[in-house]
Amino acid sequence: MTEAQRAALERELGVPVFVGMKHWRPRIVEAVEAALARGAERVIGVVLAPHYSRLSVGEYRERLEAALSDRAELVLVESWHDDPAFVDVLAERVRDTDAWVVFTAHSLPERILADGDPYREQLLETSRLVAERAGLKRWSFAFQSASPTGEPWLGPDVLDELERLSAEGVGKVLVAPVGFVSDHLEILWDIDIEAREKADELGLELARIESLNDDPAFIGALAGVVRRAREQERAAVSGKSGA
Repeated sequence: MTEAQRAALERELGVPVFVGMKHWRPRIVEAVEAALARGAERVIGVVLAPHYSRLSVGEYRERLEAALSDRAELVLVESWHDDPAFVDVLAERVRDTDAWVVFTAHSLPERILADGDPYREQLLETSRLVAERAGLKRWSFAFQSASPTGEPWLGPDVLDELERLSAEGVGKVLVAPVGFVSDHLEILWDIDIEAREKADELGLELARIESLNDDPAFIGALAGVVRRAREQERAAVSGKSGA
């Protein structure tokens, strides 16, 4: 799925696009070396997670900077959670539903809040923007995919949210994972299997939105994010030279 997104974005932008991963191949350092081999002097980094956290996007920045080692300029998009085109794509997937919509994203340890990490607030803002754009009246937000590390993680968990909604008489739920941009483990297992089993246990009708994957509308939104980053960098450089 990520490769399909990369290829589609490359076609849309007309410039080389590379994939670098933190936990799997190709690694970030491999992507950087491939870009430099193509003659890159400026690298625009976009993490395929729309919401900023020091534990996610922040670590991607660190690895990118280390891999580049000042051999090229880095422009990193730290967040695109409120991008209008991104919001539009999500809103289209929940518009006109008669179900209660539960927006979800990957949980992180609660300790990030003490550091002023904006992750939770950005997720809530995305959810609010999508709900407003789609005209939703019945929606809530929950986290998913917390890891058993022995420390508190952000909640409520989506399974607990399903229990709450069932207790309040809700009969139909549509899950909208706004923190994810493709089908992978946290979608195919945590929602399609685990959450569905919980819904069946509660007598809830559960569905989820189609993942963004390489939907042309999503790729167009991602291209817009890259183009704005490029234009803002050019404007900043021009302003410095003018000064």
